[in-house]
Amino acid sequence: MTKSIKLVGVGGQGTILAAKVLCQGLIEAGYDVKMSEIHGMSQRGGSVSSEVRYGKKVYSPVIEKGNADILVAFELMEAARYMDYIKPEGVVIINNHKINSMVTLNGKVPYPTGIYESISEKVKTTMFNASELAVELGNPKVANIILLGSLVKAMELTDIDFEKIIRESVKEKFVDINVKAFKLGLNQYQG
Repeated sequence: MTKSIKLVGVGGQGTILAAKVLCQGLIEAGYDVKMSEIHGMSQRGGSVSSEVRYGKKVYSPVIEKGNADILVAFELMEAARYMDYIKPEGVVIINNHKINSMVTLNGKVPYPTGIYESISEKVKTTMFNASELAVELGNPKVANIILLGSLVKAMELTDIDFEKIIRESVKEKFVDINVKAFKLGLNQYQG
């Protein structure tokens, strides 16, 4: 059976790196894996999404609306933006972190409220502040790996050696903090 994971965020949050590490782990575990990514205006803080599909045989990387098993939102508003992709029995993991867009920064539109409440009424939802946890670890850029850890726990794929893949995927000087971030993320998922 094919599983579909959608990772969404804002440019610069590391959604694509997290998706690539996930894919490598799935490949090494023997799955057929397809990935697609949409950068949008990522350099300007725009929306970024990666789609990962894996199973015995996968024919397309594209996830149709209503077909994602898991949605991982690296930013709160992105969770709301992509909710129409999640299955009714799906799982949503949200980084409780806000990044103001230009329209919210200039006061034209307020940042929406009640996003978590609205989502958690519809599907199983875990929300925590991966960005804050990353700062506490000493590097705000590892929030993506914290979220990856939570995703791996939600997917019940903790038997895959993601530590090895992280060691092979990041610069040597950032290996230890990324491994710590991954382990911290495993403990955040409340499934």
